[in-house]
Amino acid sequence: MRSGPFAPPVPARELTVTSADGARLHVEVHGPEGAPAVVLVHGWTCSTAFWARVIRELAVDHRVITYDLRGHGGSPVARPGGCSTDALADDLEAVLEATLDSAAGQRAVLAGHSMGGMTLMAASARPHFRAHAAAVLLCSTGSSRLPARSHVVPLRAGRLRTALHRAILTSRAPASPLAPLGRRVLRYITLGRDASAEMVEACARIVAGCPRGVRADWGRVLAELDLDRGVTRVAVPTAIVHGAADRLTPVRHAYALAALLPHCVGVTELPGVGHMTPVEDGATVADRIRDLVLHHLTPRVGGTADGASDDLRPHRHDETDETKEPTA
Repeated sequence: MRSGPFAPPVPARELTVTSADGARLHVEVHGPEGAPAVVLVHGWTCSTAFWARVIRELAVDHRVITYDLRGHGGSPVARPGGCSTDALADDLEAVLEATLDSAAGQRAVLAGHSMGGMTLMAASARPHFRAHAAAVLLCSTGSSRLPARSHVVPLRAGRLRTALHRAILTSRAPASPLAPLGRRVLRYITLGRDASAEMVEACARIVAGCPRGVRADWGRVLAELDLDRGVTRVAVPTAIVHGAADRLTPVRHAYALAALLPHCVGVTELPGVGHMTPVEDGATVADRIRDLVLHHLTPRVGGTADGASDDLRPHRHDETDETKEPTA
């Protein structure tokens, strides 16, 4: 896809960052120098292209940094055994160190979708995260019990459904999301009822670019994920955006995160939206990032942008009380 809102924008700068174990990471920087910094971390089977719609919204007046997780997009496949939550944290630390000015105390709003959100949880106690994170946005993500809580397989909760979800996560099945059947499966699992054909096409092309082995290796990490402790260490204001129709990572994960976070500033449910929130409603995701920049990064008259108690109001969506999990 070379044009339209889902076409990857041309970065102002590209660089390669080396992680702790030697993994090489493709990094893109968009927007004007000196503007408020935002770091975007994509999810499982995706790439920097996944953030295209959000980058277009933000790069007008923000310095937007994004990178390909190891094995995804322009970042080569990791060495054997190189897929772990520790590796995700190492990679984020390397990107923050390379792109933000530590000497000047430069801070940024960090946003992660799905496995990108898990990356932020995994890195929450790391030194560069602590030094550079002014606020966090978690999109369509969870910290534990992914196979047990998923709604992809239409069965009652129990061992069989959990086992089937685990098999889906770790599968090396060759079905391409660009084939008609693969497209239907992708739409069912990851997108909401109102997703346009253009959104389905964009997601299919992005996911098709992820090698099957990489998908399975990271799927095994997701199947065993337990980052609850990492959530409790996110010591900055954190907002949550979640699709109400997310089958892969259902919205109950949002409320579980809100209960664990020390400084949750709001849970936003997007009606009719599935797992791919930055694609399905990129404008709202960008708005929430802007809110975090305004309240927690950009200095304001009469004070600094460091308060965790600001009430972030929603834009074009429903906002719910983060202390209550839906009964349905």
